[in-house]
Amino acid sequence: MKKHQIILACSLIFTLLFYNESIGVNLAIFGLLLTCLISYSFQDRFVDRSHLILVVTSVLSCLAFAWYGDVASFLALSTSVLFLQFKTQDSELKIVQIFPLVFLNAITTLGRVFIFSQWLPERKIHNNFVKKVVAYFIIPIIFLIVFFAAYTFGSSHFSSLLTDYTLDLDIVQVVLIGILGFYISFSFWNYWVPEICYEKNSLLNNDFNNIAEVKNQKTFSFLDLDFERKSGEITLVLLNLMLLVFIVTYNYEQFFEVVEKTKLSSDTHERVNAVIFSIIMAVGVIMFYFKGGFNFDKKATNLKTLAKIWIVLNGILIVSTIIKNTEYVSFFGLTYKRLGVYTFLILSIIGLVFTFLKITRQKTNAYLVNQMVWYFYGMILLCSFVNWGNLITNYNISVNKGVEPEFIQSLNFNEESRDAYFSKIKYVMYENDLFLNDDAQDYRDKPFLSKALYYEFLNE
Repeated sequence: MKKHQIILACSLIFTLLFYNESIGVNLAIFGLLLTCLISYSFQDRFVDRSHLILVVTSVLSCLAFAWYGDVASFLALSTSVLFLQFKTQDSELKIVQIFPLVFLNAITTLGRVFIFSQWLPERKIHNNFVKKVVAYFIIPIIFLIVFFAAYTFGSSHFSSLLTDYTLDLDIVQVVLIGILGFYISFSFWNYWVPEICYEKNSLLNNDFNNIAEVKNQKTFSFLDLDFERKSGEITLVLLNLMLLVFIVTYNYEQFFEVVEKTKLSSDTHERVNAVIFSIIMAVGVIMFYFKGGFNFDKKATNLKTLAKIWIVLNGILIVSTIIKNTEYVSFFGLTYKRLGVYTFLILSIIGLVFTFLKITRQKTNAYLVNQMVWYFYGMILLCSFVNWGNLITNYNISVNKGVEPEFIQSLNFNEESRDAYFSKIKYVMYENDLFLNDDAQDYRDKPFLSKALYYEFLNE
């Protein structure tokens, strides 16, 4: 199929799937359709194992959205399909470029759609074109209208074929959904990559291209490399000493100082925020000093050693925070936010590992970004596949922590475990209960395309 045919076909299918429907199974079907079209249209470009992996993850994320229909599965679906499209059509570009390109095309599509030469095939109008229109369209329509008018006077039943029929169709909704479907389809299949993205793509390579130039590259024009190297060593010595003191005080406050339970929550949040800031700054410091010449400077041995110590100390800080978050969970049970802390800390450990590899293997800063994009994507996929609400519910019930009825009811996708627990403690949910979370019946009452399939397989 040609580009304009795919765009129009996807627009029509989008309209059929979403007319008079809310988001549900229909989006999963549309995602599967896009995945199949990409696989069929560009099968000759599937030369890398990553293409097959992205096809599999796209299908799985579509199924996850059909099952749950939540934010995590939506992010997984949209990211997977976009990654597959970008990786297939522009495999030479680094995947990190997809984020600004999505934003750019969301705006430029509004104007590019009117540049018909970009997506519509050129058609030459021959001399007999008007003749064909008159002969094949206008004349038959004129005769049809004249004879239909004559026949309506002779038969009331014939006249009622059209006059007594009411079209049950919301034209405004069809038009709006059609426009949205066309906008999405056009942006997806006819996205625009500025020339500068290809020109600057080499800056996102994992390895340095011009090592000879990089070796003499200065961060500050007014400082020689020797002074800059010494400045980096002094900075990292001071940062390591300060971080070491912070780790000691941080762990003392966490594990040896007695804290009231009422203040434990706020104190833990403050410390986690401090760790988050510390990790981000730690990676930033490494990227600042090892963005160029010091990766290959034979005299930068001390600087590299201090940087590795800096990474290890930040790793110790992360481990301490994991232990504290685990203690916090043991006191109050699991929540989405506490699982989110684990997620960030795991990603931080991965980030520090790749930061360490960046120094030892003399990689660019882009190497770190390129690797973390894929691990972040993997984390999104994991979050979309797991029923975290039910996991939290079962864990908290098993340890008898965080089992307040209001909190349990606020969790998603835990109806069976929740109702079994409420039945056990003889807790009754009233219709006017402020915290009542009865999504199951609401989703069962929806049309199939608007459903979340999870609720279809729940026991009554």
